[in-house]
Amino acid sequence: MGCILDISTPPPSRNSCWLLDMVAVLGEATGHLALINLRDKMRNDPEGYTILKERPRIRLSTLDLSEMTSLPDGSFGREYLRFLQDNDVTPDSRADVRFVDDEELAYVMQRYREVHDLLHTLLGMPTNMLGEVAVKWFEAAQTGLPMCAFGAVLGPLRLSTSRLKLLFTSLGPWALRNGHRANCVLSIFYERRWAQSIEDLRQELNIEPPPVIVRTAKKRNI
Repeated sequence: MGCILDISTPPPSRNSCWLLDMVAVLGEATGHLALINLRDKMRNDPEGYTILKERPRIRLSTLDLSEMTSLPDGSFGREYLRFLQDNDVTPDSRADVRFVDDEELAYVMQRYREVHDLLHTLLGMPTNMLGEVAVKWFEAAQTGLPMCAFGAVLGPLRLSTSRLKLLFTSLGPWALRNGHRANCVLSIFYERRWAQSIEDLRQELNIEPPPVIVRTAKKRNI
């Protein structure tokens, strides 16, 4: 197990919401070719094909929180629920896709957005700036979406010198390596995998555990 860092980052202000909206619009406007590639990968995978046909949504209304709470520690569903609670986030915060005309490609983009927090869970990264940048590096290598590359390049500008060093010497290379080699993360029907061990799911996707455990200062026991 890697060392444990205790890093806190204040939540984004309300004034930053417009920037998040603009990033979402940028992602929809520039990601057409990457979305086609992701869609084709899903079509060529049995589980991914099922997702495209059934088009499940990851929302609070679709989660059985009682069942997920009853799952054992180490199961994917329990660790995802712990991630939501520890980081005070909700899957309902993901904006709907508005600027992708093709219905199927629009769903692929929506699925990418709703899988984002699941990737945080799989990668063991919190929602502070360092954790977000590490996930963006993984997503950039995995999806080829320009918005991910945009976030991967600009995100480090907001990191301190010590965090930059950690990103470039440890977390960054790990995120890029695993993003390139991992199986398509959109081709997993996560809603049917809650009881699966997170370690087994990582092995199935070919994702290594993080070299460093990054935690926020504020952590709740659940």
